[in-house]
Amino acid sequence: MSLLFSPLTIRSTTFRNRLWVSPMCMYSALDGVAQEWHHAHLAQFASGGAGLIVAEATAVVPEGRISPRDLGLWTDEQRDALAPVVRAIHDRGSLAGIQLAHAGRKASTWWPWAPERGSVPATEGGWTTVAPSAVAFDGFADPVALDAAGIDRVVEAFATSARRALDAGFDVLELHGAHGYLLHQFLSPLSNHRDDEYGGSLHNRARLLLRVLDAVRATAGDDVPVFVRISATDHAEGGFTPDEAAVVGAWATEHGADLIDVSSGGLVAHQRIAVSPGYQVPLAETVRQGGRIPVSAVGLITAAAQAEQVLADGAADAIFAGREWLRDPHFALRAAHELGAEVAWPPQYERARWR
Repeated sequence: MSLLFSPLTIRSTTFRNRLWVSPMCMYSALDGVAQEWHHAHLAQFASGGAGLIVAEATAVVPEGRISPRDLGLWTDEQRDALAPVVRAIHDRGSLAGIQLAHAGRKASTWWPWAPERGSVPATEGGWTTVAPSAVAFDGFADPVALDAAGIDRVVEAFATSARRALDAGFDVLELHGAHGYLLHQFLSPLSNHRDDEYGGSLHNRARLLLRVLDAVRATAGDDVPVFVRISATDHAEGGFTPDEAAVVGAWATEHGADLIDVSSGGLVAHQRIAVSPGYQVPLAETVRQGGRIPVSAVGLITAAAQAEQVLADGAADAIFAGREWLRDPHFALRAAHELGAEVAWPPQYERARWR
């Protein structure tokens, strides 16, 4: 039996395999509302055999969007536009997750193919950003430091968006605490210069993440899996470290997280990352601590045998992939074929199963 294609049960949810689709921003929403692109984009991965498909970073408030074209989940209209996408994923045999996010100081930026770079000015539809401290990301506009009331509003917004996500039919909720966005900004001393209960010690810097997690877990109840994505290192001197990530991962599980989705980087422009196939897998292994904390691995995992070996080595419990799914939306079917795994294929594709 292939480990990659063995089922995984978390709470009351069973995933048909452990090869999952990472959340990947499409920058194709209108006023936070999903469009036909999102439907076709996400449903194709279910036809391709994915065990779980996590929709892109979805802002819990308008000012939490990375760009004006990001998905949102602060209105019922946005919820209702996502519901048919979830149904299409379910109809094709996969489970659907959504990544709830707030971009903090990295919000209000241009989308990747825009001719401009940096922050979107107010005259072009941009807005004032917020952060733990009034420290800008290099090349972006200065943010405003959140006060206590603003922090409370962030916590409430995550919980409210979680409720809408569940009403839309999503099976899994993921909190985005990575890639230099708001929850990560609080975790790292490079962006968090506060001297109150949200700054200084690691416990204080993790306070907002854990408060959000508590609120989302209370909303999700006992049955729905809740994941937390973290950047296990800032790849920069004086930043968040893998050892700290392991501690925060343990705290998160104590507060109701079911799996830590381990990535890295994104907090500062001067990061230095040595990129190679599977380069983030050792970080997942560090956070996993010998199986004590369930984790997923990500980062240039592009081949079936490679993904299988990560699981066999005990470095992770599941695999998230991104770019490989964009290159091949049927990555899971191809991987199962290469590994000789017995999996259900859509009857429309059966002719490709064996030869």
